[in-house]
Amino acid sequence: MVGSSSSTGSTGFEQVLSFTIPDRNARGRIVRLGPVLDDVIAAHAYPAPVRHLLAEALVLAALLGSLLKDEESQLTMQAQTQDGVVELLVCDYRAGELRGYVRFDRARLDDLGPSPTLHALFGDGYLAITFDLAATGQRYQGIVPLEGDSLAAACESYFFQSEQIPTLIRVGVRSDANGCIAGGLLIQHLPEGEEGRERLHVQLDHPEWEHMRIMGGAVSTAELVDSGLDLETVLWRLFHEEREVRVERGKQIVKGCRCTSDYYRSVLARFPITEREEMRNEDGLILVDCAFCSKVFEIDLD
Repeated sequence: MVGSSSSTGSTGFEQVLSFTIPDRNARGRIVRLGPVLDDVIAAHAYPAPVRHLLAEALVLAALLGSLLKDEESQLTMQAQTQDGVVELLVCDYRAGELRGYVRFDRARLDDLGPSPTLHALFGDGYLAITFDLAATGQRYQGIVPLEGDSLAAACESYFFQSEQIPTLIRVGVRSDANGCIAGGLLIQHLPEGEEGRERLHVQLDHPEWEHMRIMGGAVSTAELVDSGLDLETVLWRLFHEEREVRVERGKQIVKGCRCTSDYYRSVLARFPITEREEMRNEDGLILVDCAFCSKVFEIDLD
């Protein structure tokens, strides 16, 4: 039985569902993104493989970012390489605001074909996951190699290596002429509680975790991206045999580029006057190109 502390109704796009399964010492998140993906991706003319990659990364950012309890805290994911086709991928999440972009070598990408592997895109790259906690001012970062067949697999490795939390993540992406839909499921085993105790004995073969891994692993890509299937139903299909599943709605997800002229003006004001003068164009303006929203801001410091 699935109990919910949220209002009645069903969840479709752009909202994270949090859930806990007390008998299994497990927690999770599930989300499906639709129009917000199109809004983020539309800022750049990305080819299909990059759209797919960015959609997966944005879902992961929503799943991981929703683990933060303080609304002013931020999750940042950065995948980078020295020798890959994709030079840089950045996504971040804060208080339901999601943004991301990809920098890549178009000529080399065209040589890879329509469905390149993760290694073909990044080579020997790495994934850095950073949690900036607003309440304490602390920053936690973990870095793992981009191994496996997906960004989701690299995130699983991060949680096991850096956080010592057995974690299962599944992401599905569907892109066609009507737009892009992507969904994701995250499940974690927390036998020592969510806070306050060190997890010194992480057991991937723990019976509780083995059960959750099998149940959660049964979710299909079709279920994650089916716009006609609400997320509550997906959870019910996976966990209806459990005695209790507590479900709560999280933040609504929106495109969240936080770039403004005032923000850039405050940043540029920190530079020495001589450097600011060198940045000016013939009209006396400093042009700042926002990679996230693909807008050029004309800054007049006078």
